[in-house]
This record gives sequence, structure tokens and C-alpha cells, in this order.
Amino acid sequence: MSNSVIGSKKKRMTKKTLIYLILIGGSLIILSPVWWMIATSLKTPQEIAQYPPSFWPDSFRFSNYLETWQTAPFTRWTLNTLLISALSTIGSVLANAFIAYGFAVIKFKGRNLLFGIVMATMLIPGFVTLVPQYIIFAKIGWVNTYLPLIVPSFLGSAFFIFLIRQFMRTIPKDMVEAAKMDGANHFQIWWQIILPQIKPALITVAIFSFNGSWNDLLGPLLYLNDENLYTLQIGLQTFKGTVSTQWNYLMAMSTTVLLPIILLFFYFQRYFIEGSNLTGGQKF
Repeated sequence: MSNSVIGSKKKRMTKKTLIYLILIGGSLIILSPVWWMIATSLKTPQEIAQYPPSFWPDSFRFSNYLETWQTAPFTRWTLNTLLISALSTIGSVLANAFIAYGFAVIKFKGRNLLFGIVMATMLIPGFVTLVPQYIIFAKIGWVNTYLPLIVPSFLGSAFFIFLIRQFMRTIPKDMVEAAKMDGANHFQIWWQIILPQIKPALITVAIFSFNGSWNDLLGPLLYLNDENLYTLQIGLQTFKGTVSTQWNYLMAMSTTVLLPIILLFFYFQRYFIEGSNLTGGQKF
């Protein structure tokens, strides 16, 4: 083996090693707040208050998690959050896929203009529509119910419509034309042909939607007044006092709330890669 080949291999190995070291270092920096949260959740109040702070608990106090769960009706709040997140996710997936089908497959006059208007709504900050939405929901009697947190997901989201539409446009046009020749209507084509082929995009939308609903604080804080209707994000605020904060309990519950999102991501992460593949197929 020549010296040039050996030198080339050494350069590649050095480059790979350097890249891995940079990635590992960046990951440690990004994950350090998560570790601090977990470590704090296992400490005693005395350990948390000591200076300088320690990055490793002296004694792992797992009882913090049980005590945290017993201090408030977190079981009820968890079920409330699951209900809102599940219904919002279902509505988001079905509604956005249905709307995206119209923009991707059905040809009608002004389609591109209407799609451009829908995309332009992404430029409007959410806080601009916050007050008008609250006034509307208050006038129809939806305040202190879950409806303001669930119904909007059934009305579509510009970003999700764009994502699903782009994925639908990768499906070969011949499949849709063949289904039309066989007598299938648009609903049958959407349900039986299009949806099974865009599962990665649908799962990506479902993950984003579930994550948004699960972590939503502003919506429940704005519309829910009854403690029995509270979600986990509002429940976390009960550990924040005006004089002192129960940091060990707050971090224990924060870790518990974060765990489903982490598991969801690791289980479905491969769909993010598949969902980003928007090449191929024939455009409608």
C-alpha cells in the first residue's frame, strides 16, 4: 500500500474523529440543562440550596417523584392533557391532510392564489389573533371548556398544509388518474390511495401537533378557570410560589412531563427522515 493511500486514510480518520468530537461536545452542551433538571429532581432541598452547586446528587431521592404526584391531582391533569392532545392530534392530521389534498390533487381556478394566501397567514404572529379569538370563544360560551383548545386544530394549519401538500405532490399522477377511471370519487382517492402513501408526513404532523398541545401553557391558562380542567403545564405552576419555589418537586414533575415527548420522538424519529424526502413522483 502506497504512502499516499495511507496518508489519505489517516486524513479521513482524523476528519471523522474531529467531527465526532465536535458532535459529542455539542450534544453535551445541549443536554446539560436536561441533566441539571433530572439531577435537581433527585436532590433534597438542602442540596439544591448549597453553594457551589453540585452536578451529581449526594443521595438519589426518588421519593420526590411520588411526593410530587401526591401534592396535587396530577392524575386528573394528566388525563386532561392526554384528552386535549389526542383530539387535537387527530383533528390536525385529518383536517390538514384533507385541505392539502385539495391543493395538491384537485385542479380549480385560483388554486395557486388561494394557496399563496394560506401560506401568507404564517407571517401573522399568533399574539395578533389572540384577543379576537378570545372574544369569539367568550361570546359563544366556550370559555372554561376544552373546545377552544381542540376545535382550532380541525380548521387547518398553514405549515402542516404545506408539509402534507408537498409530500402528496411526490405521488405519481398516474395512480390518481387510474383510480378516477375506475370510478373512485375524491374522498375514496384521498382515504384509500393518498393517505396510506403519506404515512411519514402524517406521523410527522401528528408528532408536531401532539408536542404543541402537550406543552401548551398559554391556551389552557387563558381559557380554563376550573382546577378540575387544568392541564399538566398549568399544574407545574403550582410549585412556583411568590416567596419560595419547591425546586425538587418542580423538576421532578417537569421530568415526568418531558418523558412522553422524548419517548415519542425516539420511537418515531425515522419518520422525520422519510418525511423530509420530498423528491420523486410526478407533480399534479
